[in-house]
Amino acid sequence: MAFKEFGNCDAVGLAELVRKKEVTPKELLNEAIARTAKVDPQINAVVVKHYDYAERQLAKGLPDGPFTGVPFLMKDLEPLEGTRTTSGATVLKDFVADHNGTLAQRFLDAGLTIFGKSSSPEFGLMPTTETRLFGATRNPWNLDHSCGGSSGGAGAAVAARIIPVAHASDGGGSIRIPASASGVFGMKPTRARNPIGPNRGEGWGGFSIGHVLSISVRDSAVMMDAVHGPEPSSPYVAPAPVRPFSQEVGRDPGQLRIHFTDKSPYGEAVDPEIAAAVREIANLLAGLGHHVEERAPVMAHDAAAVMTTIVGGNTALVVRQLEQRFGRTMTSDDLELLTLASARNSHKLAPADYVAAQLAAFQISRGLAAFFEGCDVFLAPTLCAPPVRLGELNTMAEDLGHIAPILRRYIPGTSMFNMSGQPAMSVPLAWNKAGLPLGMMFAAKLGEEGLLFRLAGQLEQVRPWKDKTPPVCA
Repeated sequence: MAFKEFGNCDAVGLAELVRKKEVTPKELLNEAIARTAKVDPQINAVVVKHYDYAERQLAKGLPDGPFTGVPFLMKDLEPLEGTRTTSGATVLKDFVADHNGTLAQRFLDAGLTIFGKSSSPEFGLMPTTETRLFGATRNPWNLDHSCGGSSGGAGAAVAARIIPVAHASDGGGSIRIPASASGVFGMKPTRARNPIGPNRGEGWGGFSIGHVLSISVRDSAVMMDAVHGPEPSSPYVAPAPVRPFSQEVGRDPGQLRIHFTDKSPYGEAVDPEIAAAVREIANLLAGLGHHVEERAPVMAHDAAAVMTTIVGGNTALVVRQLEQRFGRTMTSDDLELLTLASARNSHKLAPADYVAAQLAAFQISRGLAAFFEGCDVFLAPTLCAPPVRLGELNTMAEDLGHIAPILRRYIPGTSMFNMSGQPAMSVPLAWNKAGLPLGMMFAAKLGEEGLLFRLAGQLEQVRPWKDKTPPVCA
C-alpha cells in the first residue's frame, strides 16, 4: 500500500479498503507500526507497544465490524486483558490487566486491531500529558508545547497521522482539550452514551465518559454507532438517538439558534487570537444561515471548586485501593506529588462536602438546561489560551500552588458540560500565528449528539482541516 494513501484515508475509508480486499489488516498494522517508528521518538505518544497482542488478534481472526482491520490505540487507562496498562503511574509500571473494560471489548468487537496504548497523565488528572513514568508527550505542531490531556497521546498520535482514530476519555475536558491542542476532532458524548464498566458504574461522579479522537467527523459518528448503549451495570441510560449517528454526518443541520461567547466563564481575559477566532467562526455560522447571538450561561457555582472536590474524592479512593493492593502507604516513589496531594486534601473534607459538590454540579446543570431553552448550540473557545508549554504544569513540584491558577485561565469552560452530562465537541477550525491549533467548542442539549454531528459535518465541508498537517507527521 502506498505510504501516502494510508494517510489520506480516515478509519472508515481504511475499513472499506479491507472489505474490498485492496489491502489486508496485516498491511495496515505494519503501516501503523512503521509510522509509529517514524514519529513517536519525537512525540512520545505510544508509550506501551503491544504489537504481539495485535498479531494474535490477526491470527485468531478479526470480527466483522465497521472498522475491521483498522489499527487502533487504547488510552493507557482502560483495561485490555493481557496487556500492560499503567494509568501513567510508576507504581503500576508493570501491571497487566486481567480483563477487558466494556468499552475496550466493544472496540474489539468493531474489528479494530489494538497495537498499543497512548499516553495519559497519571490517572488522567491533568490537561497536559507529562508523566514521571514515560516523560512528556509532545505536540506535533510544536514540540515545545503540550498536546493536551488527559487523552494527550491519542491527540498527538492522530494529529501526526500514526492512525486516523484513537480511544480517548473526558472527565473535565480530556477529549476536547487534546482535540483543541492537537488540531483534531473530539466529541464528548452525552452522559451514559458509552459504557464505563465493568469496574465502575460512573466515572468521577458521572462526569467521565469514553469515546475517540479522530481526523474526520464520520469516524467519530460511526464509532459511536459501534460502541454506544448500556451494559448490565449501567445505573442509567442516555436518550436514544433518532437515527444512527453515521446518518447525521452530511445531513443538513437546518437553521440553528447558536449562542456564543469569546470570554471565560470566570471573566478573565481570553487570548486575543482565540477570542478573534471565536468571532470569526460566529460570523461564518451566521453566513451559513444560522441565527447567531452573543450570550453565555452564568454559572451558579465555581465549577473549578466542584471539580477539585469530586476528582479529589475519587483520587483518594484510587490511592486507598493501591495501598490495599500493595500493603503499604503510597509515597512519592510510587505516585506523583499531585496525585498524593489531591488524595490528602480530600481527606480533610467531610462526606457532606462531597455531597455538597454533587449538589452544586446539579445546580450548574439546571442553569445550563435553562440556558439551552433559548438556543440549540453554544459556541465558546475550547481553551482560553494556546497549548501550554511543556513544564508549565509540574505535577512533581514541591509547591503545587502554580497549577490551579493556570487551569483556571487555560480550561475554564470545559468541565461544566461534564457536570451537566451534555454532549460537547471541539472542532479544529483555527490556528494562531505561531501555527498552534485553536479548537472551537460546541455544546448541545442532553442527547443531541446527532445535531452536533450535523453541524460538525457542515463545518468540515466549508472549512476542511483534514489536509492541514503538523510539522511532525508520518
